[in-house]
Amino acid sequence: MSTPTPDDTPLLDVAAFQCALDAARSPVPIFKKTIRDAQERMHKRFRDGEDIRKLIYGRAWIIDQVLCAAWNLFEWPDDQHIALVAVGGYGRGELHPHSDVDILILFNGIEAESAQDSISGFLTLLWDMSLDIGSSVRSVDECYEEARSDITIATNLIESRTLVGNPQLQLDTYERVTSEGAWTDREFFIAKLNEQRDRHERTNNTEYNLEPNLKTSPGGLRDLQTIGWVAKRHFGATYIRNLVDHGFLTESELDILNKGELYLWTVRYALHMHCKRREDRLLFDHQRTLAEYFGYKDQQGALAVEQFMSKYYRIAKAMSEFNDMLLQYFDEAILKADDEQLIRPLNKRFRIHNDYIEVRSPTTFTRHPFALMELFVLLAHNPAIKGVRASTIKQIRDHRHLIDDDFRTDIRNTSLFMELLRSPDGVSTELKRMNRYGILGRYLPEFGEIVGQMQHDLFHIYTVDAHTLKVIQKMRQLRHNDYREQFPIAHRIVNQLPKIELLYMAGLYHDIAKGRGGDHSELGAEDALKFCQNHHLGKWDSHLVAWLVRNHLLMSMTAQRRDISDPEVIHRFAKHCGDGVHLDYLYVLTVADINATNHTLWNSWRATLLRQLYTETKRALRRGLENPVNIEDRIEELQTDALAALRRKGIHDKDVQELWSNIGNDYFLREDANNVAWHTEAILEHGRNKLPLVLVKKTSYRVYEGATEIFIYSEDLPNLFPATVAALDQLHLSIQDARIILTDDGRTLNTYSVLTEDNLPLSENPDYLANIRHTLVEELDDPDDFPDIIQRRVPRALKLFATPTRVTISNDPVMQQTVLEVSSPDRPGLLARIGSIFVEFGISVRKAKIASIGERVEDYFFITDANEQPISDPELCHQLQDTICRQLDEQVQQEH
Repeated sequence: MSTPTPDDTPLLDVAAFQCALDAARSPVPIFKKTIRDAQERMHKRFRDGEDIRKLIYGRAWIIDQVLCAAWNLFEWPDDQHIALVAVGGYGRGELHPHSDVDILILFNGIEAESAQDSISGFLTLLWDMSLDIGSSVRSVDECYEEARSDITIATNLIESRTLVGNPQLQLDTYERVTSEGAWTDREFFIAKLNEQRDRHERTNNTEYNLEPNLKTSPGGLRDLQTIGWVAKRHFGATYIRNLVDHGFLTESELDILNKGELYLWTVRYALHMHCKRREDRLLFDHQRTLAEYFGYKDQQGALAVEQFMSKYYRIAKAMSEFNDMLLQYFDEAILKADDEQLIRPLNKRFRIHNDYIEVRSPTTFTRHPFALMELFVLLAHNPAIKGVRASTIKQIRDHRHLIDDDFRTDIRNTSLFMELLRSPDGVSTELKRMNRYGILGRYLPEFGEIVGQMQHDLFHIYTVDAHTLKVIQKMRQLRHNDYREQFPIAHRIVNQLPKIELLYMAGLYHDIAKGRGGDHSELGAEDALKFCQNHHLGKWDSHLVAWLVRNHLLMSMTAQRRDISDPEVIHRFAKHCGDGVHLDYLYVLTVADINATNHTLWNSWRATLLRQLYTETKRALRRGLENPVNIEDRIEELQTDALAALRRKGIHDKDVQELWSNIGNDYFLREDANNVAWHTEAILEHGRNKLPLVLVKKTSYRVYEGATEIFIYSEDLPNLFPATVAALDQLHLSIQDARIILTDDGRTLNTYSVLTEDNLPLSENPDYLANIRHTLVEELDDPDDFPDIIQRRVPRALKLFATPTRVTISNDPVMQQTVLEVSSPDRPGLLARIGSIFVEFGISVRKAKIASIGERVEDYFFITDANEQPISDPELCHQLQDTICRQLDEQVQQEH
């Protein structure tokens, strides 16, 4: 926005407007032009930096003139008995560009029917003007009765003013709806508290939603309005500033509150102006546009949109803090005013006042700065305390500047913080409270840097600080029996960890270096080590915490991107962990991290991948890293079990051995005995039939629990992989894993583990599964006739996160295969497009590992050239990378 320039030109020339209206044959065009011209002038002034208050109040004033002029075009009964009243936000004299204009036609002493024609004509005229009108027609008595039963109506009527007609009607209505007979102070306050609580629950009780609502999210305008409503109802405070006179706010606090409200007004005005309609949600579509409008530029480690949203989150957090403090003041003044004051000492610095903790003296924090840390420890140790008294919250705000380097190195404070982390109860609650009151970010400056820091993707749905505290909350929840069934291993481990506070420290620091540039895991590990040293932990504990931070992504990446049925993968992972203690801590940290990132990411699929990796690694560690699995013994054991099952079905050993002789070891390493027997029986029955064999069933293999397994036995056709993934895409199935095995006699055994598009298990309806099988057989019997992939609309959010495709290629000397990683925006048909590129380059896919990370996929393909050798030609690798990136990004642009 540009520098403000004064403009004293009226937003509306009332005399000229009335003159034009008098001369017009039809009033509608004049009204429309007047509103449109005034709005254009306001938009220009907004872009020029005009004071937002002048624009918001100015629009309400313009609409006042329009409505009064429209009202006067009709015949009305005696003015003493009817009035046009502005209510709600419009009643406060505030209107954003596309806010609803809420009006009440109020009458008394006459029947509404006597003015029915005028009322109907008036409202029709307003609609013809294209105003967003919210209207009601009521008598004073009806207003009273409606207000008694509906807190929203009561609130709207509290904020009302007369536009035209008898002002006494509005005053009478106000008196009645604010009387004890309608709502007592106590009832009104409780109703508004419940209303706010319900509203916050719909937005996960956090200011840090990915697409917040400027009006209704925590810390939004509705929270500030709630303060105003209660203040007006109980204290008769016409404006928030009147709370200074009542002793609830200082002048400096009022200044912060006003600046926060003006900021939210400014963003909301820009949002309405951009959308050209009423829109209060900061959707992804609009965040980038507003960031650009407000002058933010991309910087290293922080996109413009992230900087813009970070400021929003910080403002919303501050507004929530004021909301909490003031509502608690009101709670004491309204709900507990007549309660007996029960006060008991807690220690020399604190006491309990009606179940809330408070300082014993206004000088407590000045004389004993460590009490700023002690307060939260006392809350954790005394779960019966309901919270902090509002007066003490104010004291915390006024004294948090005392937290400096000396405070951070004071042994009393470091010991108190460690005592909090070791508390049996209240750890996550008090860390959140410390963050809410601005203490945590001051005590740990590195944490302060991530407060309100947005992560502009669909993978993380919270800011970094909110996610971090949710990780610790999830760690705490895992201890409880309620979570035993859903997280059996994590529940058992977390209750057996020798020092659970080390887990919390790792959670606190795992993302601490986000946004700095560089590897946040490495940078975070350095910060974690310094924290441990400053808090006097031993070397082993310190290095464990730093190791967890450095490796907090390792387990999920290994489970989702590597072939964990391969003993070598398990051996390498076990070697990296080193011992069972490191593995236990890492498993719980990984489970908590995934669940606190985005609740949609945790499903039976990811749960079983991690469980399989944990179990196999634990087994490897018990066996000893010097004693890796003997592959030949493992294959022999599996074949023996499978052969026994086949014999029971009357299948001859000779036929089985002949089939197996053409299948390499990879197949037997990647399947269990049940699957081998299932596949073998079906293949022998199928014979040399040219049609592909397709089998569909719920998987019994524990690593793919919850998924449905689709097995395809076919001739080795060059385009089989893209044809198959395209057909599965048409069936709206999401591929989670692909195991592709070539036999020595030119056949393929391909196994796809699939979930629904929403990553849920498939229906077990036999007809549904039969349809999948029938469709695949039909599509794959002649790949040359494979139809074009069905193009579906790309979801709005995915379009906005269309970051460039990234491809990396490396060779695995152990597996003698090339590993190709593709990271790209997710959309239907993605695997089919990649598969067609593989065909173009004569590449064979030996295995695919599919991972959806929010709006992106990170897919791993284990590939070879036509001679089944790794791809070693650097020029060919470069061409392959370039082709995949170009084609996938072109596809996104076309869909965008």
